Amino acid sequence: QVQLVESGGGLVQAGGSLRLSCAASGREFRFIAMGWYRQAPGKQRELVATIASGGSTNYADSVKGRVTISRDNAKSTVYLQMNSLKPEDTAVYYCRVTTPQLLLYWGQGTQVTVSS
Repeated sequence: QVQLVESGGGLVQAGGSLRLSCAASGREFRFIAMGWYRQAPGKQRELVATIASGGSTNYADSVKGRVTISRDNAKSTVYLQMNSLKPEDTAVYYCRVTTPQLLLYWGQGTQVTVSS
């Protein structure tokens, strides 16, 4: 079993920055993928960014150039640095990890609110 704890969300003005963190605990895995997803009110959950165990990254078009995903394998932690935030970035942000057995685990979510 894997537990994910997200932190770093909050209220920020448009143009501001936030750094989200997601720490995994419970089992010693080298996750084959770690990522961030978000869900705005009334919308489906969508991909923000993912990072593979080898470091390759993938970003949604809507956040490219403003967001950087990184991971610390020694700490089983994934980060999301978000800059130049926009009101449309407002959502609950969820961390997700993929184990070597292809099991998926989700965090509880952290609220990001960007005011205009």
